[in-house]
Amino acid sequence: MSKIHETMKDRYDTPTEKVSLDVKDLKNFRYDMDHCIKCKGCYWVEHTYMPGIKFTTRCPSGTWNDFDAYQAAGKMRIGIDVQEGKLEWTPKLLEVIYADPLCGACDVGCKRNLDLEIGLTLEALRVKAVKDGAGPMPAHKKVAENIAKSHNQFGSPHEKRTGWLTADIKVADKADIIYFPGCSASYTNPEIAQATAKIINATGASFSLMKEERCCGNTLYSVGMIDEATEIAKRQVEAVRTSGAKTLLTSCAECYRMWKVDYPKMLGIATADLGFNVMHLMEFADEAIANGSLKLTKKVDLKLTYHDACSVSRLSDPWTPWSGERGWMGCIEPRLKRRRGTTGLYAQPRNILQAIPGVDLVEMIRIRENAFCCGAGRGTKEAFPELANFAAQERLAEVKEVGAETLVSSCPFCKNNFSQAAKENGEKLQVMDISEVILASL
Repeated sequence: MSKIHETMKDRYDTPTEKVSLDVKDLKNFRYDMDHCIKCKGCYWVEHTYMPGIKFTTRCPSGTWNDFDAYQAAGKMRIGIDVQEGKLEWTPKLLEVIYADPLCGACDVGCKRNLDLEIGLTLEALRVKAVKDGAGPMPAHKKVAENIAKSHNQFGSPHEKRTGWLTADIKVADKADIIYFPGCSASYTNPEIAQATAKIINATGASFSLMKEERCCGNTLYSVGMIDEATEIAKRQVEAVRTSGAKTLLTSCAECYRMWKVDYPKMLGIATADLGFNVMHLMEFADEAIANGSLKLTKKVDLKLTYHDACSVSRLSDPWTPWSGERGWMGCIEPRLKRRRGTTGLYAQPRNILQAIPGVDLVEMIRIRENAFCCGAGRGTKEAFPELANFAAQERLAEVKEVGAETLVSSCPFCKNNFSQAAKENGEKLQVMDISEVILASL
């Protein structure tokens, strides 16, 4: 046998390894951790997207603390030793793992170069921390207690969950659309739930509410408490299926990601197999404007900019479960369609805002899948408020750079974090949810 034939034989005789995208086992992502080359595509926005030297980073935790451990490249190396049992869970190690909004910027950056599953690896690290009895952080445990006792992350009385409803909002007993406001819009940001409900009413569509709405479990899943989050997912999905509704509509970005991506991920099904459509208000409003059922006629004189909330943008690609084998040169079978953050809700909010008379929409430097996270989501604000504030201040500097007087987003976490940061700065910047801007034009 020639040397060439021997080489080819060795290639194809390479033992294969069974792997999947299951975050309950960190070993599934050993290849991804091993093959990070520290190119820093997870940290920097590519120069082809940048007009200058300002606002060039994409990673909130890495920008906040530029020690390598706080960036994805460092965490991949840490993950290898965690998986091999070479590192003990210390307070500093937990800080490194949890001081991160899991915004997905590193994941989409890597997938332009190496197609490594960075985002899933970071989730799997947290799941392992919890399984090992080390995680989550004390602040996360408090949120978990609130959800267990009161079915919401704030610990507010469960019976007040529908307190946002007003007499002029029409709710049907049964409808094709179920509106899921989420904890924030139900308790701390009723203006978002009210605006959303009135927008749906304005189109002539009917909507109902879940018979007994509870927290979506976003924080639980995000901090690695996957068993508790899975039980919530089972209950929620079954409730919608039983209702006969065709669409689950939410106005919260975090809820949107949970229903569309993380529920299927935990249940081992594809997003397409949920049995109903998951829709954000922006998708609903964009379609309604296009078909003429939503007419935005009132002038809104604002120079505004739109912030791409992570969970309706790069984190919202539909989920499809995958398992197979990895062999020579890391090749996998069957083939896998990677989630690159390209199918997020990027066009819809811009279509809506540009359809409102009087609105002057100006774009920030980092937009769409390159947007800089507000820093508040996925357990960060609760455990690391200083990181959340830093990320918000970084983004507000970008708002100021483009001269916008109003900052608009599609997530209550973003709205609240930006509002707090602006207030601390003494800035007169107006921060609004996109539902409020739409309502102002009705």
